[in-house]
Amino acid sequence: MHKRFVMVDGPDGSGKGIIVNALKKWAEQKQIKVFNLRDYCRENNRFPEPEEINDFDAIISSEMSYCWIGSALREEIVRKNNRNYSITSTAHAFSLDREILYNMVIIPALKQGKYVFQERGVISSIVYQPVQGNISLTEIMRLPGNKLALQNSPNLLIISLVAPETIMQRLSQRQKQDKAIFEEINFQRRVEQRYNSQWLKNLFESHGSKVVYLDTNFPKTVDDTEKEAIKIWEDFLEKN
Repeated sequence: MHKRFVMVDGPDGSGKGIIVNALKKWAEQKQIKVFNLRDYCRENNRFPEPEEINDFDAIISSEMSYCWIGSALREEIVRKNNRNYSITSTAHAFSLDREILYNMVIIPALKQGKYVFQERGVISSIVYQPVQGNISLTEIMRLPGNKLALQNSPNLLIISLVAPETIMQRLSQRQKQDKAIFEEINFQRRVEQRYNSQWLKNLFESHGSKVVYLDTNFPKTVDDTEKEAIKIWEDFLEKN
């Protein structure tokens, strides 16, 4: 199988969307036909059937998804609404959303040799959920969708990093406020430690991923981040 699966992950507000957008621009400049799964799910409230993506060479994806269980996660389960869903329910919802995404889109696309550029993935569950509540890493990794994702780990994992204080400033300046339960400074400090940990890097390397860190702290600009992301990707392609 071609090494064409790139996952971009990191704390909220660390520039993941900018990096994925840079990879999308790279594909378009190479005349690679891109299918934007995020837009499709928003517009159709479902995942595409295989024949709907046959003519495309690259998929732009994200987790949580933008339909079905992913919509419930975004609009209800991880929002600040005082309904306090348990960490077990939350972990299972993320896992099932992931399992559907991989079975319906990611795995078929990779088998067809398509590029997949994805924002967030199973690493987010591994980082966030033990911080969010009383659930073990072992339990998280045993969930079917998470097991499936680790069995199909990205070839290249780009982890974007930025100071927690900068994260909070960036989140407050967003036009669209997610009102997610994760958007608190102490939570983000703990998340940053986990993304920076050697054990996390070792975990994904043991599943075949090349792990690269991309610092997006000031004075780095959006343009700087995009250029560095493309360089990381092209260097990876050259060596693989």
